[in-house]
Amino acid sequence: MTDASAARRPGEPALAALGLGAPDPSPADASPHTFPGGGRWRTEIPSCEGPEALAVVLKEASRLDVPIHRISQGSGVWMLTDAEITEMAEATAERDIELCLFTGPRGTWDIGGSTRTDSRGAGLRARGHDAVAGCVEDAVRATELGVKCLLVADEGVLWTLHRARVAGIIPADTTLKVSALIGPVNPASYAVYERLGADSVNVPSDLTLDHLTEIRRVSAAPMDLYIEAPDDLGGYVRMYEVAELIRRGAPLYLKFGLSKAPGIYPYGHHMRELTLATARERVRRGRLALDLLARHGADGAMAPLGSRLPGTLTRFETRA
Repeated sequence: MTDASAARRPGEPALAALGLGAPDPSPADASPHTFPGGGRWRTEIPSCEGPEALAVVLKEASRLDVPIHRISQGSGVWMLTDAEITEMAEATAERDIELCLFTGPRGTWDIGGSTRTDSRGAGLRARGHDAVAGCVEDAVRATELGVKCLLVADEGVLWTLHRARVAGIIPADTTLKVSALIGPVNPASYAVYERLGADSVNVPSDLTLDHLTEIRRVSAAPMDLYIEAPDDLGGYVRMYEVAELIRRGAPLYLKFGLSKAPGIYPYGHHMRELTLATARERVRRGRLALDLLARHGADGAMAPLGSRLPGTLTRFETRA
């Protein structure tokens, strides 16, 4: 296996023979950063909405030999019982996979009408003190039940949970992940999320390769990117770019989403069959992307399975 930085480009030999070869990639575009230990990419299966969907993902990952570093859920901690959270935490811990659950209320489910206007109002952010309190309640409850990663969609919630982590209110090794639904689109805002406490930052899947390079010039915080995005995030399919996305964006979580599938948040048993079917297909999409990496000689430099921490990052100063 070889590093993604030395990858063969799609169609390169045939195009070169026809006089249509592309110029060599510039070393200046490549990210100089890695995960702790030297790995450049990890994998994530998103939208795993409960123990039953998790069991499907784990079974399919074993069948298709898809390595998984992180599994995330989007409906929220509050949509799961204690027993369900415990079952998911134990099942992922047995396999050394990080489990990430979404925290608390969000604006799109709130009573504020502005989120349904063309401007989208405050979007996913937590509206008012009580919404922030709900996110903190979810964080404390989830971490007490063994969850080690929390997904957030509000800058104030992120900073509050980072301070809670520093203060020992939630475990110090809890990781905080910024949702794609509020992901930054420029290097300045990406650096701000890192300083607010983000351990990985989900950027929109429509960012260009040059955008990723710009971000990597100012921040080493791990980046999450949908290789295939859900339709409500654009429906982009970027499988043929995976090797170059790693080269530019490392350290990078490859997220295997699913386009042309109905939304399932907030999940309930009335959506069981759809949720299980889409969970299974997300793993298959992961296999397709990993096969592409292998064919292009770019499947090396994967971070070790079981690794989850982001390394040393830059933070704003916290005060008592």
